[in-house]
Amino acid sequence: MRYEAVAGHFDERGLRLWAASEARAAGRGGVSAVSRITGLARSTINRGLQDLEGAADELPAGRIRRRGGGRKAATVKQPGLAKALLALVASATRGDPEAALLWTSRSVRHLAAALAERGYRVSPNLVGRLLKGLGFSLQANAKTREGLQHPDRDRQFEHINDGIARFQRRGQPTISVDTKKKELVGDFKNAGRELRRKGRPAKVRVHDFVIPSKGRAVPYGVYDIAANQGWVSVGVDHDTAAFAVESIRRWWRGMGRKRYAKARRLLITADCGGSNGARVRLWKVELQKLANQTGLAITVAHHPPGTSKWNRIEHRMFAFISQNWRGKPLVSHQVMVQLIAATTTATGLDIACAIDGQRYPKGTTVSDAQLKALNIRFDDFHPDWNYTIHPQNPSKR
Repeated sequence: MRYEAVAGHFDERGLRLWAASEARAAGRGGVSAVSRITGLARSTINRGLQDLEGAADELPAGRIRRRGGGRKAATVKQPGLAKALLALVASATRGDPEAALLWTSRSVRHLAAALAERGYRVSPNLVGRLLKGLGFSLQANAKTREGLQHPDRDRQFEHINDGIARFQRRGQPTISVDTKKKELVGDFKNAGRELRRKGRPAKVRVHDFVIPSKGRAVPYGVYDIAANQGWVSVGVDHDTAAFAVESIRRWWRGMGRKRYAKARRLLITADCGGSNGARVRLWKVELQKLANQTGLAITVAHHPPGTSKWNRIEHRMFAFISQNWRGKPLVSHQVMVQLIAATTTATGLDIACAIDGQRYPKGTTVSDAQLKALNIRFDDFHPDWNYTIHPQNPSKR
C-alpha cells in the first residue's frame, strides 16, 4: 500500500531510495521482500542502499543515474538501423520503382517487417519512436497545387468581383451556379458519422454499384449571393447545359422573380467547364431561350480554368449541404431533397429544392447558324470568359 501511494510521485532515483529505505527498515531479508512486493530488481534496491550509505559515486545535478547506465538504445546496439529506416521511407516517398514498399502502405508494421528482412530486430512501436525522432509524422495529402496558372487569373477574379459589386449596387440579381457531385441513390455508404445507438450503425451495401431502378442523382445549384439563398434541382438524367439552364429558370420562377421584381439584368458566375462551361455551345443557346422568356439581359462571367473551388456556391452552399447529410444513406431522391432543403447556417442560409424528372439527352449538337443567331455581346476583356446575352424579342416577363 505504501508503494502504490508513492510510486507515481517519484522519479527513478527517488523510487530506488524509497525502496532502499524500506528494505533497511525491514532488516534481514528486507531487500528480497521489497523486491517481491514492488517488482523492483534487487540490484536497483542495492544501488539505493549504496546511495543512502554514501558508498556510490555522487551524481551530477539533474541526473538520476550515472552516465552510461540503463539499457542501450536500439540504434546503438544495431548500428545502421536509423539509416536503413530512413532509406526505406525516403525511397517510397520519391516513388522509386525499386523501392521495397512501393506497393504497400508505409505503416510502422510494414516498415518493421521490411527492417526485419534486413536483419534488424525492431517492433512497430520502436519504428514509430524512431520515425518521430527523424522528423516524420502522419500527414494527409494537401490540395495546394492548381497546375499552370493562367496569366489573367487575378484580373478575371477582379473583373468578377467588380461585376458583382456593380450589379448589387443597382439592385440586380447575381448568382453563382454549379453542379454538385453526382450521388448514387440507394442504401450506399455516405461519408461521415451521425449519432446512433451504440452498436447499431446504419447498414448499407458493401459495393457501390448503381441500382438500375434508382440510378444517380444530379444536384445542380443556384446560389443568390446577395440574399444568401439557394435553389437546387435534383436531376434524374444527364448533367447537360439544358438541365443547367432549366435549374436557373426554376430558381428565377420560384425565388428570383419575387425578390427582384424590377430586375432587368442577371449576372451568372460559373466554372469554366462542365455543363455550364465557357466553350459549351448549348449553354449559350439555352441561355438565349431564358433571356427571351424572362426579358433579362444575362451576363456570364466564368472563373478561370482550375479555380472551381473559388466559386462562391462551393463554400457558401454546397459545403453545408455535405455537412448536413454526412453519414446518412441517400436512399431516395425524396430523402435527398429533404436533406438539402433542411440545410441552414448561422448566417441564415435558406435553400429550396425539388426533383427535376425531365430527360436531358446527351449529344445535342448546335450548328454554326444557331450560334450566329444569338443576340450576344462579348466583353473586351477575355470575351471567351465574359459575355452578355440579350433578349432577341421583347416578351412578357
